[in-house]
Amino acid sequence: MSTKPLNINKHNFRLMDDYSLLFHVPSTALYEINKEDINLIKGLESKEKLDPSDINEETLDSLKRLNIIGNQEDSEYVEVKNFPANTLILNISTGCNLSCTYCYKADLTTLQNSGDMSFETAKEAIQNLYDNSSIHEVYTITYFGGEPLGNFSLIKEVTAYAQEFFKSKGAKVDFTLTTNGTLLTKEIVSFFKKNKFGITLSIDGPKAIHNKTRLTNTGNGTYDTVRKKASMLLQNYKDRPIGARVTLTAGITDVEVIWDHLFNELQFSEVGFAPATASDNAIFNLSEKELLKVFEGFKKLGDKYIEDAINNKFNGFSNLHRLIGDIHEGKKKSLPCGAGVGLLSVNYKGEYDLCHRFTGSDLKPFGTIKTGLDKPRLSNFIEKRLNNHSPDCKQCHIRNLCAGGCYHESYIRYNDPSHAVLHYCDIMRDWIEYGLIAYSKIKNANPEFFNRYFKNNVGDTNGLI
Repeated sequence: MSTKPLNINKHNFRLMDDYSLLFHVPSTALYEINKEDINLIKGLESKEKLDPSDINEETLDSLKRLNIIGNQEDSEYVEVKNFPANTLILNISTGCNLSCTYCYKADLTTLQNSGDMSFETAKEAIQNLYDNSSIHEVYTITYFGGEPLGNFSLIKEVTAYAQEFFKSKGAKVDFTLTTNGTLLTKEIVSFFKKNKFGITLSIDGPKAIHNKTRLTNTGNGTYDTVRKKASMLLQNYKDRPIGARVTLTAGITDVEVIWDHLFNELQFSEVGFAPATASDNAIFNLSEKELLKVFEGFKKLGDKYIEDAINNKFNGFSNLHRLIGDIHEGKKKSLPCGAGVGLLSVNYKGEYDLCHRFTGSDLKPFGTIKTGLDKPRLSNFIEKRLNNHSPDCKQCHIRNLCAGGCYHESYIRYNDPSHAVLHYCDIMRDWIEYGLIAYSKIKNANPEFFNRYFKNNVGDTNGLI
């Protein structure tokens, strides 16, 4: 055996010894390890070099294969030439009947003064989606606004067209929509049911919380209306799970109270939280102290999620559910989301935005449906984020589950959407580590949970060194 000292690649592993787990960063795999290996890994963490004669050859080979020891692998420059999008976001209206105080949409108007997408624009966007990426069996059309139900006539027309179009191509199409709920009617719910829409409803919690920020254009709270409409939707549409989306802003941190109200009382299938940390209007951003309180609440909700999962029940806490799903599938993210690659967003003018959050912003569009997607510029943008090898991300053990964070948050905070989001890295590292431990607890106690509550069971990331 060679006695040449070997490098310890500390950035490629994370030891969670309380639960005998090793997280392998490059592959996002989670390994169960014994006490002997725990002591070995602890020893490695304290060193910069390793004398290969210190451990047996079999274990040494395993650590080499995982690149925990050995020469550090150089990152190759990744080029982006293809944009195999299967999801199209149609921002069909800039108008909204509400005036939520934290809204990020810079182009927001009233319904009366709305910039509405035309049928021809939507039709051409759908055709372009398929022409640029005719490889998929299923495509997704997402309707967004403003308030998309303010342009319900277009939704009906586009849905009928998309179904016939993709059917003629031998493909299927799925539809999703995010709404504030105030314009829902039984006719609209029947339409959702007929076309099997996926629905997300924006609601921020009990009345006292919701009415702080989700207001009408005249400044009145909207909770009573939203609750009535949501109840009608939930009672009449059970074909697909209906999720609640909660925005957490300054002063609003009691996630357990909000979850309990939305999941147990109103009976949404899922409740997802979006903490505001980089809003256009800084007064709505959560402070660092508040953000820490939010994630402590996430962990308490997470403990409930784990307990329920072990008993083969799902408690609707989607933030943890999605993280555990990524871990279970062995996902390795090179980019924070599919924006620009797997997902295209078209505004009512027919311009390609990086995603729906950039509609109305100062960021120049990436082409139009008339001139085509500006692939050279989009390639340069995506490659800049893909090949960001700064120490901030390169040495981080959650780099392949985070991938630098949201483009829009980066744009608001740094005026550069390709910049990594760095202002709450420690909180995210702690949260993802919590998710890894939660996954291990559920996997060991009730592996059947994953077969029941996750569609894609392709990645069994537990293993042994």
